[in-house]
Amino acid sequence: VQLQASGGGLVQAGGSLRLSCAASGRTVQNYVMGWFRQAPGKEREFVAAITWNGRATEYADAVKGRFTISRDNDKNTVYLQMNSLEPDDTAIYYCVVDDDTNWRMSTASARYDYWGQGTQVTVSS
Repeated sequence: VQLQASGGGLVQAGGSLRLSCAASGRTVQNYVMGWFRQAPGKEREFVAAITWNGRATEYADAVKGRFTISRDNDKNTVYLQMNSLEPDDTAIYYCVVDDDTNWRMSTASARYDYWGQGTQVTVSS
């Protein structure tokens, strides 16, 4: 599976961005997908995950109420809508796939088998 993330950029605090991640190579419609991020000098951290059918989601406390994860299985794509962005959201964002499960959403990076190349999000104050 190859994952191509896009949609990052520079935005002012309070603004919005929508990240997309398209999978290729094989279908990912039966697997959990998600997003992680890594800020400079910090460890990679979980952001959000979604089950195979999109009926359940999970979010890190830091983004609850501001970020929304969704997916379009016909397009083999997962999205991350980010609203009310804060400078602390500045990071490289990675999309991920866990092909061992279609429902269990883990916050541990080691659970995820496939990683995209990352897209930079910078939020200015």
